[in-house]
Amino acid sequence: MVDLRDRDALEQIFASTKFDAVIHFAGMKAVGESVQKPLLYYNNNLIGTITLLEVMAAHGCKKLVFSSSATVYGWPKEVPCTEEFPLSAANPYGRTKLTIEEICRDVQHADPDWKIILLRYFNPVGAHPSGYIGEDPRGIPNNLMPFIQQVAVGRRPALTVFGTDYNTVDGTGVRDYIHVVDLADGHIAALLKLEEANIGCVVYNLGTGKGTSVLEMVRAFEQASGKQIPLVKAGRRPGDAEIVYASTKKAERELKWKAKYGIDEMCRDQWNWASQNPYGYGSPDSSD
Repeated sequence: MVDLRDRDALEQIFASTKFDAVIHFAGMKAVGESVQKPLLYYNNNLIGTITLLEVMAAHGCKKLVFSSSATVYGWPKEVPCTEEFPLSAANPYGRTKLTIEEICRDVQHADPDWKIILLRYFNPVGAHPSGYIGEDPRGIPNNLMPFIQQVAVGRRPALTVFGTDYNTVDGTGVRDYIHVVDLADGHIAALLKLEEANIGCVVYNLGTGKGTSVLEMVRAFEQASGKQIPLVKAGRRPGDAEIVYASTKKAERELKWKAKYGIDEMCRDQWNWASQNPYGYGSPDSSD
């Protein structure tokens, strides 16, 4: 494992093996942390990507799948979000994703030998069905599902729900959650697409195309786990959007990919992982 900003280490890897393509996941992703430490995010995410692209080009590897994010839509005025929506970002993390997308477009425009697919993830959740691989965030989770999971296993007392007066089915915010296995399959579909001629630089949403409210996800997790999730209701967080979900028609049409799993399977697999690994990859004594 190397830091993408370490050009010498990256050069050694590309010199030792011939790669057909690269899937670029490496980046910092906590929205709140990015607001507090913007230079850390710009340094890591942008410089790491620029170094990677330069080393790839030097070694003749010009096929890339980049993990972008639905954060590049900012707070959309309508749903579902299509790939043609105007782009903006409400925080430094989102701006790094948006900037990297623009870098990729510019690189491909300058050198048509490049083939680049930008995948805009919506809200990945769940775990591998085996229960061997799951999400174990350090510190306080930034995302809904890991927080629900930690409440269910007794690591945290309650889930705080921010905003209960939105114009939604139950007053809570709505997002598009996608099973991590579906997300992985989307990357395989993208790699296969890179084998075609004249790809250019193209973008696809990876989501289910369906919105799920916070309370709907809580109820589904309670059903899957048999545990009650205590709730603390709080006011809206500044900048939180009411409803965000994807249009997935382009990915279905061009990648021949469609999400197979719904929130019941997401919660089932997340609970399977959590119940077998209540302290994630650590122990009760490890720092939370």
